[in-house]
Amino acid sequence: MTDRDKPEKYWRKPLDKDRLRVPRGRVHLIDERCKGCGFCVEFCPQTVLLMSRRTNSKGYHLPEVAGDAHCLSCGLCMLLCPDFAIYVEDEGAAAKEKEQATPSEAKK
Repeated sequence: MTDRDKPEKYWRKPLDKDRLRVPRGRVHLIDERCKGCGFCVEFCPQTVLLMSRRTNSKGYHLPEVAGDAHCLSCGLCMLLCPDFAIYVEDEGAAAKEKEQATPSEAKK
């Protein structure tokens, strides 16, 4: 078990801990746009991405998602990608959209 997998230990409990939500994201890569520069891998603060041996049709090595569970949806990979080949979907926003869509479907 790595340090990232261990739960946070506080010397005191924050008063609003139960109300805070840690943002989570899902990383998506558009393989044919990627040129394998590695900026997203190098600068990811949570080391969610790593370079793989897989290549696209142009012969560039592609990054791969090592662990979506650690993605904080910061968007740094999107900002640094010169080819717009990577984007992050905020899972909290997707869950809210599902919750809002469910009651309206039930009324039909």
